Amino acid sequence: MIVWLNGTHGAGKTTTAALVQQLLPDSRVFDAEKVGETLMDITPGLPETDNFQHWPPWRPLVVETARRVLDYTGGTLVMPMTVLVEQYWREISAGLARHAVPVRHFVLHADQETLRSRIERDTVLGPNSPFRLKYLEPYAEAARTWLHAEAEVVNTTRLTPAEVAQAIAEAVKA
Repeated sequence: MIVWLNGTHGAGKTTTAALVQQLLPDSRVFDAEKVGETLMDITPGLPETDNFQHWPPWRPLVVETARRVLDYTGGTLVMPMTVLVEQYWREISAGLARHAVPVRHFVLHADQETLRSRIERDTVLGPNSPFRLKYLEPYAEAARTWLHAEAEVVNTTRLTPAEVAQAIAEAVKA
């Protein structure tokens, strides 16, 4: 099974993924961003883009990598990855479904003020990241138009990462 943690930057996906992994027996964290980083390392580079998710190989490579890891290890993959383009989510979820990989799709949500505050105070990736801030509005649009209808929404605005992880782990185990 895959537990996909979606949501924009500042929602708490990475922190929550590590905590969920500790709560789910036989689980591992797989960050699909690493697939994008591999594509970014190709030389000469692939066509210019502001987001590796726009490269057509990224989506099937995420599916194939996740499927093969699960075939090898079994258990659960916890995948913290923002996907805000509906077509991209459909490609990934359909690809996993073709391989009979069940997916529990969670969106970690917080209001815009909270997200902005978290990004501005981030001591790990640095405060006021223009890259992270530019995704606040696309996230809000995706949430309004399709994303929240496609997933189980967990409002992280007033919860600690441990509380969010506990809620997700309990939902998965139920």
